[in-house]
Amino acid sequence: MSTSDSIKRAARVLHDADAIFVTAGAGIGVDSGLPDFRGNEGFWKAYPPIAKLGVSFVEMANPEWFHTNPKLAWAFYGHRLNLYRETTPHDGFQQLLEIAGQKPGGYFVFTSNVDGHFQKAGYDEDRIEECHGSIHHLQCTGPCGHDIWDAHNLEVTVDEEVFQALEPLPRCIQCGGMARPNILMFGDWSWNGRRSQRQGERLALWLRGITEEGMHLAIVEMGAGTAVATVRWKSEQVARRTNGTLIRINPRDTLLPPGPHLALPLGAAEAVGAIATSLKDLASSRKGSCWE
Repeated sequence: MSTSDSIKRAARVLHDADAIFVTAGAGIGVDSGLPDFRGNEGFWKAYPPIAKLGVSFVEMANPEWFHTNPKLAWAFYGHRLNLYRETTPHDGFQQLLEIAGQKPGGYFVFTSNVDGHFQKAGYDEDRIEECHGSIHHLQCTGPCGHDIWDAHNLEVTVDEEVFQALEPLPRCIQCGGMARPNILMFGDWSWNGRRSQRQGERLALWLRGITEEGMHLAIVEMGAGTAVATVRWKSEQVARRTNGTLIRINPRDTLLPPGPHLALPLGAAEAVGAIATSLKDLASSRKGSCWE
């Protein structure tokens, strides 16, 4: 099947769906201008000072730095926080929201991204599960308790020359110790997952309702690779349990599980934009013969 035909089929799937489950990995943000951390070369290109240290993304995204070198840790996460705040989500976010918002069963988002761009694009906070947490929320490095607080008032200044965060560094609102982003890092035994757990409980209730009502679910997966396959696993699990149709959008990793699913070898912005255009054509067409 050609890409053009797949786009038309994807549009038909979304047109006929009663609800939409959106899943997204880091690849969705590339079209917004966010750096691609896939492999050390991409990571080091985005962070030359860390390249000089020879530290990989997996090594850098480790909570131990907040204990051994907090200024470097907050330079990395502070820079990312500022970058995510300054970056505008691409048009595909809004286009998909407009489609999903018209469905009787609504939508829910499951993402491994910590950038908060679904909320920034207008998605309902209560209809998003951030399985790896959010950079826009903080916790104690201890942790001294179960508190998670909003980082909207946090300002982190980074000296780009030496790549060090300047004092004052973020502190725990309870004990005054070092604070860290409420993000699940590699080798992370101190992550406070309570916020993400509550989000997951809301998602489970939504999926249960979709299933009990016998609604047809479309799963739109964007930018989810195979290196950390959390999002792909979730997409396939939900498709299997709900008999939903999976639309996998990824320029490279397009392998599909058995079933009536389809793949679009495109970036997220291009794919969603093309689907949105096809949906408009479908809505204005009185006959469906051009979709056969």
